[in-house]
Amino acid sequence: MRTAPFVGREYELQELALLFKKRTSSLVVIQGRRRIGKSRLVREFGKNKNLYIFSGIPLTLETSAQSQRDEFARQLERQLNFPELKATNWSDLFHALAEKIGKNKVIILFDEISWMGSKDPDFLGKLKNAWDLEFSQNPNFMLILCGSVSAWIEKNILGSTGFVGRVSSVINLKELPISDCNHLLKLLGCHFSSYDTFKLLSIIGGIPKYIEEVQPSLTIEENIKRLCFQPGGQLFLEFDQIFSDLFSSHNQMYKKIVQELANGVMEYNDICKSLKVTKSGLISNYLEELIQAGFIQRDYTWHLKTGSESRLSHYRLSDNYVRFYLRCIEKNSAKILTNHFKIPSISSLPGWDVLMGYQFENLVLNNRDFILKKLSIRHEDITSDNPFFQRKTARMPGCQIDYLIQTKFNSLFICEIKYSRQEVKFSVIEEMQKKVNALVKPRGFSCFPVLIHVNGVQDKVLESDYFMNIINFDELLA
Repeated sequence: MRTAPFVGREYELQELALLFKKRTSSLVVIQGRRRIGKSRLVREFGKNKNLYIFSGIPLTLETSAQSQRDEFARQLERQLNFPELKATNWSDLFHALAEKIGKNKVIILFDEISWMGSKDPDFLGKLKNAWDLEFSQNPNFMLILCGSVSAWIEKNILGSTGFVGRVSSVINLKELPISDCNHLLKLLGCHFSSYDTFKLLSIIGGIPKYIEEVQPSLTIEENIKRLCFQPGGQLFLEFDQIFSDLFSSHNQMYKKIVQELANGVMEYNDICKSLKVTKSGLISNYLEELIQAGFIQRDYTWHLKTGSESRLSHYRLSDNYVRFYLRCIEKNSAKILTNHFKIPSISSLPGWDVLMGYQFENLVLNNRDFILKKLSIRHEDITSDNPFFQRKTARMPGCQIDYLIQTKFNSLFICEIKYSRQEVKFSVIEEMQKKVNALVKPRGFSCFPVLIHVNGVQDKVLESDYFMNIINFDELLA
């Protein structure tokens, strides 16, 4: 089977290359959402190098520490021509690997490290000892630990005293930028219109594996129906697989949280109230693990006068696929399973316009580097940038801004992210001016309205010269 093209990840490849060049061993951790391309990144980096990949097996009720060791031993035998190994102890397996490699320049990937080690309480201690006593003694050795269960990695490796000072680099893979997504689609033979590409990415986000499933011979509508609304469609099945793999012990509570956030941003207190649970460290932990897994974001607002972060924050469902699944696929799952779900077009789904508004905001916020470049704003000049909100009080009106950029020059770039099936109407100026008027600005601050849109704007909007910049989604594709 032909491998899909590899696109982007220039920074991550450069980071790995720098580590590989140094004359001491390197321990690297790569984490990120399922299907984001972690092991594919390592394979790409390992081209024309001595790369060996060992992977844990998916956890089931029957999976044991012994079955994980047995699988690791079999992979050792196949890849490094070992005779049959006894897999009674991780220390012996790690020693066999270190002895076989010697002082050769190699890259070892332990993929799905949480699966590999979660059943054996001594796994991490023995891996730490193997690193200290053997692996790290080879100056040409690079060990990469990789996994989708970021919370497990944070707790057991990055947050563990046993690995303090040993990790050379942590790479947290994010979604591909929109321009890379478009490039990948073209390499796959897809030549869709800008709006069709927007519609696709609004549903799947910048997840490489999902993009690779797109068939160039089908229209966007046909691709979405095939992937999402057929019993065997990958994106019809994907959600349950994600939540059973990553959150097996409490997956129903995690699901309830993302279901609440699928309808819009929420503060912590409102989440607890909606779930009918008391505020506790347990709920905070669930939210933090969903952040680490790459499904939600916590957007802090800030004090404009000082630029310091406020205690106020909103939680936002930042994964477009998860929101689309919860709002459009799951509620129709019974009909999909019996092949009775028929719609004339994807955009005829109930609540489509509101949904696309949320999805477009995520696409823009996940590609904010492009927006900053378009506005000629340097990273070093930014005080804060994020979605911004101002709570209503007796003395102050409420205000919510899709994306606000504050610079050290007392400039506020107020970005309105506007989805519309037609051209954006002149009324957008009145909407924006209400936000500008409601925003409590310190004296001496300048405001610059910015409009980011999908399907064009009316001539009257352009002629008004109200916005300092109007950015079309097409520009993000370039």
